[in-house]
Amino acid sequence: MTHRRWFTPWLLVAPAVVWLLVFNLWPSLNTVVLAFTNAKPLGGGHFTGLANFARALDDSQLTDALVNSIVYMLVCLPLLTMLPLLLAILVEKRLPGITFFRTAFYTPVVASAVVVALIWGWVLDDRGLVNGFAQWLGVVAAPVPFLTDRWLLLFSAISLTVWKGLGYYMIIYLSALGNVRRELHEAAAVDGAGAVRRFWSVTVPGVRNTMLLVSVLVSVSALRVFSELYVLSNGTGGPGGRDMSVVMLIQLYTRGFSGHLGYASALSIVLFVITIGPMLLLLRLDRKAA
Repeated sequence: MTHRRWFTPWLLVAPAVVWLLVFNLWPSLNTVVLAFTNAKPLGGGHFTGLANFARALDDSQLTDALVNSIVYMLVCLPLLTMLPLLLAILVEKRLPGITFFRTAFYTPVVASAVVVALIWGWVLDDRGLVNGFAQWLGVVAAPVPFLTDRWLLLFSAISLTVWKGLGYYMIIYLSALGNVRRELHEAAAVDGAGAVRRFWSVTVPGVRNTMLLVSVLVSVSALRVFSELYVLSNGTGGPGGRDMSVVMLIQLYTRGFSGHLGYASALSIVLFVITIGPMLLLLRLDRKAA
């Protein structure tokens, strides 16, 4: 009986452990190994040392992709850290009809990213709603190239990411705001602090740990962006392929039977290292602030 009781917990966690080993640990280790080879989808390849990483240093497409990913992160980070907090403060109030607005803000989150990107593409197309309305008002004489200009396409994708992510991070902040003691707001109000002062002196310190979590989530997802840029550019990566993200570039090199798995694996490691950077920086800044 004792032996069976000792064995039972391991039996229960065995499926999860097998899943992690097969679908997480093994692919990660295999990626590291492939990064030092010239492997193809139909061949194992052979060891090439640091050749793939040396190639990455001279890859202009990778340079463009890194610039796009970093700009994506730098724009999304402040917007998706502060705007959802302001929305959470708004919908936390007990006002008539506030449930409708909570639902409206969260609806884009449950929608498929691909479907939302397709709708966004129709809206921003040369013959889409935005250009049609702007030309009807006489604001512009010719359609604005939202989807055919490099930077306009990038910022169109960023606006889609921000719009879709507002509701998700708003829910995270709502749970954190419930832990901020109301007595602190009341005491600050008695001392003469206005709404803005209470926000910076009471609310922000009270949700600081949650803001760090949101910042890390936003940074990682921005650096790993794929669907928004892929769909808005129709899979081309924008004019001249200069709007690709690093994930799109990795997908490009693994496509077809003649894909370069070794080089794609090296790019995956580069992306992993770059993704770790903002996380460590944010943790360091949080410790200094504490």
